Amino acid sequence: MTAIPPDLLTSLRGRLTPDRALGDLTWLRVGGPADWLFQPADRDDLAGFLGRLPDEVPVFPMGVGSNLIVRDGGVRGVVIRLGRGFNSVTVEEDGRIRAGAAALDAQVAKKAAEAGRDLIFLRTIPGSIGGAVRMNAGCYGTYVADRLVEVTAVTRDGTVTVLPAEALGLAYRSAALPEGAVIVEALFDAPEGDPGTLAAAMEEQLARRDATQPTKDRTAGSTFRNPAGYSSTGAADDSHELKAWSLIDAAGLRGARLGGAVMNEKHPNFLTNAGGATAEELESLGELVRKRVYETSGLTLEWEIMRVGEPAPDMGRTGQPDI
Repeated sequence: MTAIPPDLLTSLRGRLTPDRALGDLTWLRVGGPADWLFQPADRDDLAGFLGRLPDEVPVFPMGVGSNLIVRDGGVRGVVIRLGRGFNSVTVEEDGRIRAGAAALDAQVAKKAAEAGRDLIFLRTIPGSIGGAVRMNAGCYGTYVADRLVEVTAVTRDGTVTVLPAEALGLAYRSAALPEGAVIVEALFDAPEGDPGTLAAAMEEQLARRDATQPTKDRTAGSTFRNPAGYSSTGAADDSHELKAWSLIDAAGLRGARLGGAVMNEKHPNFLTNAGGATAEELESLGELVRKRVYETSGLTLEWEIMRVGEPAPDMGRTGQPDI
């Protein structure tokens, strides 16, 4: 287990837990323990911890685990999970929305709409604001990059810094943040809108999502990114009109199963824990899907779900899916 200096252990106001299982903190309910799980009391507590943590200790910021597979062997170093001290949502005098990194995307969308501000694209995105920024999350044609003004982050050396959106290298499902930095707050520029109209639009989005996605099943959202298409000249086209689910379906993998892991029948781009799956089974099924899609289409699917940690020592990727 990663060693933590004794004086650091006694100086914290938040909770630092050794050998903390992470499976119950992820939507897929799989994964081994973190050497340490730190839940800081507030920004100063987080900055003090990172500033005094030895440089060689790895740090992994974790949101609500909605887009994450933690491997069965767990995570070395310190996992940082923000909670109650980081979930505020406020409307600035100029109408911009300031949200803590632990605020749920759906709650930010609803509070903004009540104030007559349009962040409704966040309403159907699972997870919290910190994760939404890291993944440049988007829905129905709008991405975080379209609305983000700046983020406040605590860097690995404990420095609190404000980073403008243009410094984050926001791209499709990605952001270029400093290694080990923990986002604590984000500021959004949200267009004005009628609260009633915005509320109705969010209800329509929810109905559309529930009709097409397995929202009642144990998933982690979309498993693979939609691949970029190609124009008639051969140049990459980032419109993402080519859908990952259609490639998986065409490869005959809707409903494919490996142990307790299943490519969902309702939407085959949703990797699902149908009961008792291990992280190994989920990731292995995903890799088998990537292999089969490449064989049938010549296209390589890229993971959208983040996978972290180490495999269990006695596990190896074996077996074939049931199709």
